Amino acid sequence: MTLASPTADLVPETAPYLHEPFPHTPFDGTRKPFSIALAPLDLAEWIEPDAKLAATLTERAALMRDKRDVVFRAEAGTEDAQREVLELLVEHLTQRFPDQYRLEGRRLDVLATGARFDLDDPARLPLDTASHIVSDDLVLLMPSEGGYRLVAAALCFPSAWSLAEKFGLTMDGVHEKVPGYPTKLARVMNRIFENLKVDQPVWRVNWSIYPDAALHHPESKERPRAWFDDPANLAPEAFVRVERQTLRRLPQTGALLFTIRIHVDPFDAFRRHPEGRALAASLREQILALDPDQLAYKALTEHRDAVARALEMIATAG
Repeated sequence: MTLASPTADLVPETAPYLHEPFPHTPFDGTRKPFSIALAPLDLAEWIEPDAKLAATLTERAALMRDKRDVVFRAEAGTEDAQREVLELLVEHLTQRFPDQYRLEGRRLDVLATGARFDLDDPARLPLDTASHIVSDDLVLLMPSEGGYRLVAAALCFPSAWSLAEKFGLTMDGVHEKVPGYPTKLARVMNRIFENLKVDQPVWRVNWSIYPDAALHHPESKERPRAWFDDPANLAPEAFVRVERQTLRRLPQTGALLFTIRIHVDPFDAFRRHPEGRALAASLREQILALDPDQLAYKALTEHRDAVARALEMIATAG
C-alpha cells in the first residue's frame, strides 16, 4: 500500500526547461535514422537523472490512476520478472541518487514527491510500484515460439504508439511498420535479443519531431495527425523528442527489460546549445535524406519542407 502519495492536482512542468538542452543528439550525423546502433551500457549510468523528477512522477501517477488501461498492462505469470525489475531499480536508485530516494526496511521514500511505497504491497503489482518511482517507462519481454514478446509494460510516455495495439505481440509484430524492419533489421534484432548477456546491457537513442512538449503521446502512428497549425512558422512550436532506450537481461528470471526515457527540447534550444547551429544543420540533412516511407513513419510527409526551412534558419543565423 502507498502510505503517502503526491498531490494529484500538481501540473507537470513543460517550461521553463530546467536541463541543459539536448543531452543526447542522435541527429548529429554519427548514426543514421532507422538503424539499431546499440552501444554498451555502463550500469552505473542505467537510469539518468531528471531535473524535473517531481513533475514527471506526478504526471506518471496521474496517468496510472486515470488512464490505467492505456498505460499499464501485465500478463499473469510475469510477477517474478516484475519483482526483479522493482528490486533492481530500488537498489540502483538508492545508490545512484541517495538525495532523492531513501530505503527504510521495505519502505521506499521518494523525496521529490513525498511518496512512500511498501515494496511488498500485496495489492499492487511490482511493475506498478516501479512505474511510480522512476521517470523511465518500463517494458518486459519474454521468449516465445515466435520470438521475444511484450508481456508487461508501464508505458506512460509512448512516442505515438498504442500499448493496447502492441501488447502481447512479438518484437516482429511490434516493429512491423518500421521502415526496413522486416527486410533488414528483424533478423539482427532477434539475434541481439536471443544472445544478450546479463553482463552486456546496451543502449540506443532515436529522434522524432513533435508539435508540443507533452510526454504522453499514445496515439498510433497509423492514425492521421494534423500537428502544425502554421507550417510556415515552425520554429516557436516544433520540438525535438529523443528516446533514450536501454536493454538488459534480468539475471534471475532471464527476461529482457527495456527502459525508455523521453527528452523533449524546443527548436529554440538549438540557439542555447554551444553547437546548436551545427546540430540544426545535421538534423535538417537527416530529415531531407529520409525516403517516403521513413518520412511517413515520422509523420513528416506534409511538414518536411517547413521543418527543414525552420532548421535552416537556425543553422544559418548570424
